[in-house]
Amino acid sequence: QVEFVESGGGLVQPGGSVRLSCSASGFTLSNYAIGWFRQAPGKEREGVACMSSAEGSDGTTYYADSTKGRFTMSRDDAKNTVYLQIDSLKPGDTALYICATRPSAVCRYSDDDYGMEYWGKGTLVTVSS
Repeated sequence: QVEFVESGGGLVQPGGSVRLSCSASGFTLSNYAIGWFRQAPGKEREGVACMSSAEGSDGTTYYADSTKGRFTMSRDDAKNTVYLQIDSLKPGDTALYICATRPSAVCRYSDDDYGMEYWGKGTLVTVSS
C-alpha cells in the first residue's frame, strides 16, 4: 500500500528555514507526481507545490503563488524521498505540511488537490518567536 512518512517539522523562528522530508514506501516514487500541501489551524488544506515525474514526464515543479520564491521541492530517488525546503519562514507558514501522490506522472492542476489520491499524515511546522 502507498504510504508516506513526513518529518522535519518543528518550532522555527520567523526568517528561519526548514527542510521537510517525505519518505515513501510501497511504491517507487520517481514514477509518479508528488505534491506538498499545508493546512493551517482552522483553515482548508491548500496546495503549495507539485512535482511531476522525471521519468514519466518532464520533472518540472509547480509552485503556488503564495509560496513562490521561498519554497523549493527536490527529489532523492535513491532514498525514495522528496523534500520541501522553506526559506524566510513567516508566521503564516504555520501549518501541517502533507505530501501526497497520484497514479499519474503529472499533477492535475485543475484540482485544488492536484488530483492526489494517496496522502501522508503530515509534519507540523510552527513559525513563532
